[in-house]
Amino acid sequence: MTGLVPFNRRKNDLLDTRFTDFGNMLDDFFTVGWPFPRSLAADTFKIDVQEKEKEYLIEAELPGFNKDEIKVEVEEGHLKIAVNKEETVEEKDKNYIHRERKCTSMQRNIHLGEAAAEGIKAKLDNGVLTIVVPKKEKVDTTVKVDVE
Repeated sequence: MTGLVPFNRRKNDLLDTRFTDFGNMLDDFFTVGWPFPRSLAADTFKIDVQEKEKEYLIEAELPGFNKDEIKVEVEEGHLKIAVNKEETVEEKDKNYIHRERKCTSMQRNIHLGEAAAEGIKAKLDNGVLTIVVPKKEKVDTTVKVDVE
């Protein structure tokens, strides 16, 4: 039960300095929800990556996005999923114009070491982007050396 101490609360007697409380204060300031709760998990879209025998299967949750607002690229084994959406609402009422704009831009990069550049397929269905990235064919580079 003692292992359930938050990471910034554990006291290490070997490294105890007078700045421990200051470090905890900084950790609390940037992790507690004041003034606005901020979290990397909440700021980006969720992805699942599965490695199969001959391919990678990536599923990204992108509700509310159209396929023309999504950009998928693979470069040197890195998969980049980027979304960019601009919304403008214009209402005319009682001799004034009410105008709101919202711009959403998010990006995720995933390293897929054995990703092939050809044959990649992507499909958006009900807010879930499914990407299938084939793996490169493994070339046997083993060289047999004769011993004299």
